[in-house]
This record gives sequence, C-alpha cells and structure tokens, in this order.
Amino acid sequence: MNRYPLWKYLIVLVALVIGVLYTIPNLFGESPAVQVASAKSVVKVDLATLNRVEDILRRHNINMDGVFFEQNGPAGTVRVRFDSTDTQLKAKDILEKELIPNSNDPDYTIALNLMSASPSWLTAIGAKPMHLGLDLRGGVHFLLAVDMQGALTGRYDSLASEVRTVLREADLRSQNIERQNQSVVIKFDSTETRDAAQTQLRRQIPDLVFSALAGSDTELRGVLTETSVQQAQSNALRQNITTLHNRINELGVAEPIIQQQGSDRIVVQLPGVQDVAKAKEILGRTATLEIRLVDDSPTAMAALAAGTVPFGLERYEDRDGQALLLRRQVILTGENLQDAQPGRDSQTQQPTVNLTLDNKGARIFRDVTRNNINKRMAIVLFEKGQGEVVTAPVIRSEIPGGQVQISGSMGVQEAADVALLLRAGSLAAPMEIIEERTIGPSLGADNIKQGFNSTLYGFIALAIFIIVYYHLFGLFSTLGLTFNILLLLAVLSMLQATLTLPGIAALALTLGMAIDANVLINERIREELRNGLSPQAAIHAGFDRAWATIFDSNLTSLIVGLALLTFGSGPVRGFAVVHTIGILTSMFSSVVGVRALVNLWYGGRRRLQHIAIGQVWKPTDNNKAD
Repeated sequence: MNRYPLWKYLIVLVALVIGVLYTIPNLFGESPAVQVASAKSVVKVDLATLNRVEDILRRHNINMDGVFFEQNGPAGTVRVRFDSTDTQLKAKDILEKELIPNSNDPDYTIALNLMSASPSWLTAIGAKPMHLGLDLRGGVHFLLAVDMQGALTGRYDSLASEVRTVLREADLRSQNIERQNQSVVIKFDSTETRDAAQTQLRRQIPDLVFSALAGSDTELRGVLTETSVQQAQSNALRQNITTLHNRINELGVAEPIIQQQGSDRIVVQLPGVQDVAKAKEILGRTATLEIRLVDDSPTAMAALAAGTVPFGLERYEDRDGQALLLRRQVILTGENLQDAQPGRDSQTQQPTVNLTLDNKGARIFRDVTRNNINKRMAIVLFEKGQGEVVTAPVIRSEIPGGQVQISGSMGVQEAADVALLLRAGSLAAPMEIIEERTIGPSLGADNIKQGFNSTLYGFIALAIFIIVYYHLFGLFSTLGLTFNILLLLAVLSMLQATLTLPGIAALALTLGMAIDANVLINERIREELRNGLSPQAAIHAGFDRAWATIFDSNLTSLIVGLALLTFGSGPVRGFAVVHTIGILTSMFSSVVGVRALVNLWYGGRRRLQHIAIGQVWKPTDNNKAD
C-alpha cells in the first residue's frame, strides 16, 4: 500500500543529486577575472587565443585559477580567473602589452570582470551559479529615454531616398524631394506628373499615405500610416537595445540586464561593473553617423554670410567652429556601416577613424563620389541630437571599395571611442540618460547577508515548530523543505536566472507555502487516524485526499505568479520567477519527496500499530454529533 516502485525512488534520488550539484556553485562566490574579447570583426577569439593568453601569463609567472573559453555567436571570449585583485590588475597590464602592441589600432579588448569561483569539474557539467542582480552584487543602473520623434525623422529621411529611387525608375521627373518635419514633400512640374507619381508611389511605398498639398497643384505630401509609425518606433527601440548590448559587450561587462520599460524607456543594469565612469561615458554617448553633401555654391555662401539658411539646406559647424550648409538629403547612415576602427593618417599621422561600408553602402558611396567630383562631402556625427561635422573633404575622384576615412580635430582616445560607438551599431533614435543609480559592492554584500539570514532564520523557526508539533513526520517535512530549496536553487541556476532582493523574498515565501502543503497532509493523516483507519491506511488516504486541496491552492497561486511574470517588469518580474518555480518544486517535494521518505520508513512494516505524528485527539462519545 505504501511502497513506491523502484523507478519512483530513482526519480527522487536523481532530482536530489541534481539539486545538490547545481546548488553547490552558488556557495563558492566570485573571483576577480580578466576578459579577452575581439575588438575587430576580422579578429576571432578562439581556442588558439586561449592557449596564447595562457602562455603569456605563465611566462610572466602569473598564478591562474582557471582559463575558460566561451563561444558567443561568431565571436568568442576568453576569461582568466585569479585569486586576488592585485593579480588580476597585474595580468591585465601584461595582456595589454602583449596582445595590444599598437594601442591606436587594438585587435583585442581587455576588460576586468568577475567569475564564479566554483571548481572546474562543476563548470564542465554546466553547473554555474545564478546571476546576482544589481541590489545584491553592486553596480550601476541607468534609465534611458528614447527620442521617438528622432526615430520618425530618420525613417522619413530613409523614405525620401526611397521616393527618389521609385520616381527615377518610373521616369517621373520631380523638381524637389525633401523631408519637411514629419512628412515627405515632393514638387513636380505639372499636375499630370504629380497624379502619375501619386499612383506609382502608392503602389510601391505602402507605408506612406500620399495626398495633394493644400494650396498647390504640383506638390505631394507623404505621411506615415499609424501602423507604420508604431512599427518604426518599435524597430527603433529594438535596434537601440541591440546596440546597447553590443556596446556593453565591448566594455567587457558580464550578465548585463537591458530591457524595455514602457513605450520609450530602456533600463540598463550592469551588475559588478568595475569602471562605472567608462560605462556611463559609452552608454551616455549616442553617436550616429550621416554622410551628406556640402553646398558651397555662391548663393549658399551668400546666404550663410547673411545669417540665413536657404530652403532645403541645414546649418552645421565643424570642430573648428566654421559654419557649413549641408543638403538635407542623407546619402548614407550608420546602418550601412560594417566596421569602424581607429587608426592614423599615413601622411599627417593624425588619429583617424577608418570605416568599412557594406555592399549597399559601398555602391551608393561609389556612385555619389563619381557624380560629385570637386564637391565637398561632410561626415556628420550626431550625439544627443546635436550634429557636428567631423570632416568635410573635397571629392577628388571616385572612391570604390567602401573604405572611408574620418579625420579631424580628434585625439587618440576620442578616435578609439568614436570607433567603438560606431562599430557597436547605429542607434535608430537618440537617447538620453534620465536616471542613474550606483550601488556599491559592500551594500550588495550586506543585502546578500541580510537576505540569507532572514531566509535561514525563517527555515529554522519552521523546522523547530513542525518537528515539535508533528514529531517524526515533522522531520520528514523538514527534509522535504530542504529538498525543495535545493531543487529551486538548482532550477534557477540551470536557467541562469538573476537573483534579486525580491527573489529572496519570494524564496522565503516559498518556504511557507511548501510547509503549508505538508501541514495539510499531516492533518489529513491525523483525521484518518481519528476516524479509525489503521496507520498504513491513514498514511495512504492522507496523501491521496490532501492532494486535491494542495493542487487547487497551488494552482491559484501559480496563476497569480504567471500573471506577474507576464505583465510585470523589474523587481516584480524577479519576484515572479522565483515564486512560480518555487510553487512547482514545492508540489513535487511535498507530495512525491516526503512520501518517498515516509514509504521508506514505514512502508515495509506490515503490523504497524503506531506512527510518530504527534498527538491524535480522538473524539469522545460526549463530543459526537447528535
């Protein structure tokens, strides 16, 4: 009656072993480490790089606790773990000297990092610790606001170029095509040409709604549809998040948290970051690149001298403070950028940023330079919505191959930073840091200690109460509670979840919910004993009949947990993850795990007369119902 088949005992045993193995890494803490990553798309970090790093450190008698290689898509990362911060800093300096002999054109990014201190054999089987959130590990928190109007402006600039292409292919001549605020305005020679163009554009560019401009018989205005506006803003947010990921990877920050908040906010959390100032500098800069033609015609120069800006042009300043008039038409943007590296001009030896364009960008750049020889082309760098002309050289000849060089009044470090920003990806819309919070490592350690102690003291109090009240069955429940904690921590570790203070609160709540299931089972067994069943029959009936109640109560809690997980964000989501997984592990440990212990202890006794489950009060005749 109360005997499990062998396979059930094996399932419980396997779950216990997995729980222990995948929970242990969380007990070892973290050690200082150095991360080696690629700084160029053409430089790969692989096992050969790992061997090279290991050889360099051994030649300089640097003690290592382990060298690890991790494949991140096409690129890889090498991490070296050390026993102290002093050794970590010394190793970083040595690797920079050996791997980056030319600091102006680095092949690798060497960054300080933190790694789990668990043994290599645990790492080999995939047993890794949970990530610790910002409130437990320390680090920096940023809230960035995305300029959605800037995203739409970029979309309209792109569509204006698309309109030019469509009209040129359809052999429909226009006098002028430009973006005006949040629209594309096209001017034609005649009403007939306008009507023909409207039909052609509606068919080939469905994102725009074209209509005749009020007060004009020869002009069209194109405006994005509501669906296209939402899509453009959504794409901008996604692209900015991807760009931020790339930038943070360049910084060498492990386990960053980058997520959308609301419709135009991005939260960036960098737990354990050791160079907060550098992180703020890189994330705070919102560099985007545009290439435009300069208008140096006599009319434009006269207007510039008079302090006016002719229609179709925009005024910018270069780094020497000289004013320039640029055409609104954007020839290329950062979207066409394939790579960006710092370097030096072969003739002047001034710091430069060398750009490599993709196939589409190289073709456009070749055509533009061929058709505009002896004219000037401006490379404009936008940061926080402000555009600055980095350089505006004269086009002397056609430039094929997609190789572009930016030179100007910039230092070596600035050239490296600009290359990093452009290499990490073009932002689809400008962003601004509107909130910044820094949490020190000592405060994070205090939060861990307090959270751990509160959970431990709660567990001890529960264990004492349940053992005193239910005797041996209370001990079984306590062991089941321990089994539940091991399973919960193991699952979180396997999922590489991020543990935060709300997660620790959910862990403490899980203990109370798990013990509640055991209380239901134990009281049901007592009730069956009071009703006159034998101990073996009472155990069997108690577990079976309590199951429906346990399932219903946990199901309602699970529904709430899933709702928090789906619609919550930030701390609420961290709480919901632990809460939801804790419900599932508590049901398994309370019903299956505890019953396995009871069956092992009592299941083989055929003439069982008594079980240690505390005082069983049997109703007397005077207390019976009429």
